[in-house]
Amino acid sequence: MFDTILIANRGEIACRVMETAQAMGVRCVAVYSDVDASAKHVAMADVAVHIGGNAPADSYLRGDVIIQAALDTGAQAIHPGYGFLSENPDFVDAVAAAGLVFIGPSADAIRAMGLKDAAKALMVEAGVPVVPGYHGKDQTDDHLAAEADKMGYPVLIKAVAGGGGKGMRMVEAAAGFADALASARAEAAAAFGNADVLVEKFVSQPRHIEVQVFGDGTRAVHLFERDCSLQRRHQKVIEEAPAPGMTPQMRDAMGAAAVKAAEAIGYKGAGTVEFIVDGSDGLRADGFFFMEMNTRLQVEHPVTEAITGVDLVEWQLRVAAGEDLPKAQEELSIEGHSFEARLYAEDVPKGFLPATGTLTHLAFDPAARADSGVRSGDTISPFYDPMIAKVIVHGPTRDVALARLRQALARCEVAGTVTNLAFLGALAGHGGFRKGEVDTGLIARDIDALTQPPQVEPRHAALAGMAAAGVLDAGGLSGFSLWDPLLQQVALAWDGQAHLLKYEVLGADAQRWHVGEKVVEAQRIGGQWQIGGQLAPQVAVAGDTVTVFDGYGLVFELVDPLLQAAGAQGDGNLVEAPMPGLVRDVFASVGQQVSAGDRLAVLEAMKMEHALLAARDGVVAEVLAVAGDQVEAGAALVRLEPEDAA
Repeated sequence: MFDTILIANRGEIACRVMETAQAMGVRCVAVYSDVDASAKHVAMADVAVHIGGNAPADSYLRGDVIIQAALDTGAQAIHPGYGFLSENPDFVDAVAAAGLVFIGPSADAIRAMGLKDAAKALMVEAGVPVVPGYHGKDQTDDHLAAEADKMGYPVLIKAVAGGGGKGMRMVEAAAGFADALASARAEAAAAFGNADVLVEKFVSQPRHIEVQVFGDGTRAVHLFERDCSLQRRHQKVIEEAPAPGMTPQMRDAMGAAAVKAAEAIGYKGAGTVEFIVDGSDGLRADGFFFMEMNTRLQVEHPVTEAITGVDLVEWQLRVAAGEDLPKAQEELSIEGHSFEARLYAEDVPKGFLPATGTLTHLAFDPAARADSGVRSGDTISPFYDPMIAKVIVHGPTRDVALARLRQALARCEVAGTVTNLAFLGALAGHGGFRKGEVDTGLIARDIDALTQPPQVEPRHAALAGMAAAGVLDAGGLSGFSLWDPLLQQVALAWDGQAHLLKYEVLGADAQRWHVGEKVVEAQRIGGQWQIGGQLAPQVAVAGDTVTVFDGYGLVFELVDPLLQAAGAQGDGNLVEAPMPGLVRDVFASVGQQVSAGDRLAVLEAMKMEHALLAARDGVVAEVLAVAGDQVEAGAALVRLEPEDAA
């Protein structure tokens, strides 16, 4: 076994790998960028090495610097985590050339699965079922259109390189094929530097089911399946294992196909074989097709660990160190059911826009597993993925596990940034999902119902007012008059509006709050506040912000009534940065006539590009940023002339 490994990653996966490695007595080296100098994974490590600037290209993608850090710190092996360099075969070759061990598959195995078209051809040779389609080299428009006609519409155009839904278009009829092809190619070229595509038959009512495999370079085993069908724009949201409705016959067939795929490329380490499944007539042993293989540990690996009792990171270290597979296929079995929900800093009402912010409070349900790379006081930066945590639960049955997931999400406490927590809670409570009726289109079909904002009740406002006014503590006598209740007031804003709350302190253990026309009684009984007849939830106060941990986190802002009355409402002429980021492009110029919806600039943040549009017709008065500027949230980028300007 290694005595020292370097983890070439950051965030929750770096922390996850360290937990297992350090428990095995292995010394861990972390690497970090400027912005990650005080990150959780750095604090956990035995040794930490600075590797460069904030952008991934300046730090976590610098393979030569990372390899040198491993050599300088005495590491014998490098664990890539996922993302960044984890599926870069050139990096794997460089690690080996430096005399180090890459904790993962060979460069040849990664290359074999790196392009979807080549991988599918290889799977056909290995006897693994693939979706009917065209994966050939002839990329002319006419030939691709002819192949689509042969297989029949609807079809799916997919980039042969990359993933994440980029370069992917569904086409329902021949008339739309040419435009969809051009769009897919342009997006693929921009994202991956490769405009080649493949065309496949579109599977109706598709489910995304993947199989965890593990190999030693010669033979492989599977650790059963995960259902990852709950997706938004091809990004996984909630995963579960095993798949609902799975039959023993189909599980055996999928597992055997996944093992064939792994053994066909001499796979070593943890990997995932992803299948698209036709769920239109239940799960059938002949209704699944190879989609791609991820040659790394997956984000959702904890649900497999939960149902098998296997620590996949431990297996990775042991096999990379030269040990045989720890278990044979017949020694592996499924126990119970598990779910994982991905908690992100993102603004759901604004179209799931990635968010930033300092986590002023962070706590998870102690009954659930929470894999996280951040702590209270940490900042969600614009440079990396805005994941806060993965919340994982396990139960003896699917119903019990899902009830535990709903409870775990309800008990998450996050303050300091907006999150998708309420969306996850709504999804966990979705009627169809609870019945196991899952497919990749579920979220899109019911998006309006799933994104309804939590409702603020008078008791919530009263509790926030108590915290803001400082009458929630044990003293509780501020404003108390022995002879007559003294009416006081506090102004709070929520849901975009300011509200004036009035209250009376009736004694150390009693208050009366007036929230609009509603009167809410607050009493402390046995040391706990009962507000409106219900036990008060937890509260966090940071500056002028109060977060009530009910309804997945309700945020209130303390308002100075005088400042609010005098405050300017703004002229609506500014185009501002919605978050910190890099100005990628500026399309506006002074004097330019623009129309509502025109792109004025592009901001890059959280691995995504965000187009900033003109809110109205007008003339550009000032351009306040240039491409390459790093800007903060709220920074003015473009100003339009006032509407009444001559």
